[in-house]
Amino acid sequence: MSEPLRVVVLGSTGSIGTQTLDVVRWRGWRVVGLAAGQNRARLAEQVRTFRPEVVYAAAGTSELPPGVRAAASAAEVAAWDADVVVAAIPGLAGLEPVRAAVRAGRRVALANKESMVAAGPLLQAEARRHGARFVPVDSEHSALFQALAGERPEDVAELILTASGGPFREGPEDLSGVTPEAALRHPRWSMGPKVTIDSATLMNKGLEVLEAHALFGVELDRIKVVVHPQSYVHSLVRFVDGQLKAVLGPTDMRLAIQYALTYPERAPTPLAAEPLPPRLDFEPPDLERFPALELAYRAGAQGGLAPTVLNAANEVAVAAFLSGRLGFTGIARVVEAVLGKTPPDPLTWENLYAADAWARAEAEEQL
Repeated sequence: MSEPLRVVVLGSTGSIGTQTLDVVRWRGWRVVGLAAGQNRARLAEQVRTFRPEVVYAAAGTSELPPGVRAAASAAEVAAWDADVVVAAIPGLAGLEPVRAAVRAGRRVALANKESMVAAGPLLQAEARRHGARFVPVDSEHSALFQALAGERPEDVAELILTASGGPFREGPEDLSGVTPEAALRHPRWSMGPKVTIDSATLMNKGLEVLEAHALFGVELDRIKVVVHPQSYVHSLVRFVDGQLKAVLGPTDMRLAIQYALTYPERAPTPLAAEPLPPRLDFEPPDLERFPALELAYRAGAQGGLAPTVLNAANEVAVAAFLSGRLGFTGIARVVEAVLGKTPPDPLTWENLYAADAWARAEAEEQL
């Protein structure tokens, strides 16, 4: 990589965004665009540090330094002249910026799984049309991406996603009284609140199953989930001869972020090498205690607008849980009720946005 990368970071003030900027510092790359939500103070600090060419904030931007342009939308930043766009705006709010980056023919380092869940076939079609490429940032999909490199599709028997099991893997048996504070205490990963709650319900793993289906074109019944509490094995690929390839490493998202940015090359990091864990455990997920995972498989099998509806209803339910309007076990119940009413229309851009709006309203009704 003889020339410094020109990098756009969407969702720059969130967990993935700030860790991406750590990687940029390591490598001495150029940040040319930043897009953020409500954290104006952190964004202002990032602008002072990196002096990007263009900036967008949903909360509005204060006075920008000379030479820094205020964009009208995150999509405008996503389409900016860059080598790679890191897509880390959470939820379906990140879809339009991802689509703008794809239409501009960019390499998209994808950390916004909801976009691929809701609009995977549509985004893949646009990527082929415009010469864009997705490289996953989620540690599980990065591991699959690396394990699949150089392998023939017909030799792949199944993809195996690992799940930490979240904070409630070992109890309590009755999850109805779980508080947001308890659900936000993830045992392994430091993430934003929405994805942390999704990890606690295992919906995050369900969304990752749907994302893997859209990214790699492997049928849902050949995408499995195992609970691996050490979170050291990030995912595995089983081949038709019975052998497996896995990617193992510390629970530091900056490793997967850097790989997505440097691919197909690798680069050293300043992170200290960690010793191998003394043991690695694997167990099946408990679908009775965590029904959200099964709901994601159900939505994927139904196809059409069902994944969009699943995602929208889950976003509403998680927000309601975090605000104290809904109990923990109510998240899956709301999602299941809305999913059961999914419109039968085909997946198109127009239908997707209509289904998303309908599902959010329906989820509010369920609340």
